[in-house]
Amino acid sequence: MQGNYILPPVTNEPILAYTPGSKEREDIKSALDLALSTTKEVKMSIGTQKLAYGTPVPMRSPHDHQQILGYHYLGTKDHVSKAIKSALQAKNDWERMPWYDRAAIFLKAADLLSGPYRQKMNAATMLCQSKNIYQSEIDAVAELADFLRFNVRYMKEIYEVQPSSAPGIWNRLEYRPLEGFVVAITPFNFTSIAGNLPCAPALLGNTVVWKPAETQLYSASIIMEVLEAAGLPPGVINMVTVDGPSLGAVVFAHPDFAGLHFTGSTQVFQYLWKTIGANISNYRSYPRIVGETGGKDFVLAHPSADPRAVAVALARGAFEYQGQKCSAASRAYLPASLWKSIKKYLLEDVESMMMGSPLDFSNFVNAVIDEKALTRSPAISNMRSALRKLPSYLEVPLTKLKVILSSLLSFKPLPPSTKPWSKRSSDLCLQYMYMRIKPMIRPWNW
Repeated sequence: MQGNYILPPVTNEPILAYTPGSKEREDIKSALDLALSTTKEVKMSIGTQKLAYGTPVPMRSPHDHQQILGYHYLGTKDHVSKAIKSALQAKNDWERMPWYDRAAIFLKAADLLSGPYRQKMNAATMLCQSKNIYQSEIDAVAELADFLRFNVRYMKEIYEVQPSSAPGIWNRLEYRPLEGFVVAITPFNFTSIAGNLPCAPALLGNTVVWKPAETQLYSASIIMEVLEAAGLPPGVINMVTVDGPSLGAVVFAHPDFAGLHFTGSTQVFQYLWKTIGANISNYRSYPRIVGETGGKDFVLAHPSADPRAVAVALARGAFEYQGQKCSAASRAYLPASLWKSIKKYLLEDVESMMMGSPLDFSNFVNAVIDEKALTRSPAISNMRSALRKLPSYLEVPLTKLKVILSSLLSFKPLPPSTKPWSKRSSDLCLQYMYMRIKPMIRPWNW
């Protein structure tokens, strides 16, 4: 049977308000209680198998290191090889499936995510990635559901791009998936990106080996639950819980490696690109490389701004969600007329900031660090000291704009003596962060 299928209307998923007394507020509280009372076991999803080999690795909340959410298992190169084999075995049937049947699976996944799985996904993201309900609702539910739905629409628009034809000729363009398997390497900080990177190529008929970040595995496992409940065939997306070197040693040496979908650091992406380039003669085709890396975000204040509001925005922009966002503030452009007041508020107020628990529903945006970690951290004293040492030549005319903070954050690993703090990436709280304030002048006419 054939038909010119028209997609259902695609709109942005509404963001719930979680106001006191609302149903969604009670639902998320229940979901959090259930998650905290349950020990989650995350297994690898390879084809039809759920694998858990080796020593269990605890999954902890970044905002509460004593809270063990569950366990995952660190896989090996052998598991990566099995995942590749599973992806290649599923490839033929999946790529031959009509586009509208593939689309139906991901549209169903979006409905499940925004419906019965909504609070389960929110609870997982809140607990394993230290997001409050508002951050999680926007990221793990609304944005991920939008990715799934809008990707379907974009796929249809791509397929509709066809060449023109001269009289007596019918030119047609057929789109087909890549010749091999796609590798998706996803970050810990956004559940929506973790779900989109393996799902987008799969929607277009590719089969995928997915490596989530170790500190995002709790919510990654919920993504797999949603996809399986939506009817995704086994082997289309294979989730492996391995370290980066184990993954890279196998996938980038495999002749059927066909594409990389990546979000992470610039350094890692450059290394992966170099590795792929060094192996280019070993591949059956030219792999596609798609990557997103970090940038530099700034805060710009007008002379009419409230200095205290600017100081709060700087601190929140830099340290909210422990600074672990690609949109974390790394530069500030401040009028000289406001600098003394902003500096005063930063020096006086920064000590009182602490990271609230995601379970605190009164806090729209989590603060920066918990009180116990604050006493361990040199970051606060370092910041005060650096601010006091700013040279006097920064007092430029009011019509000029000066760059006060050239590089707001740099990361330094904890010394071994500070254990039991984990060195996992998502645990880079303030005690990992050292202020580097490099004053520079940039003229600017308002």
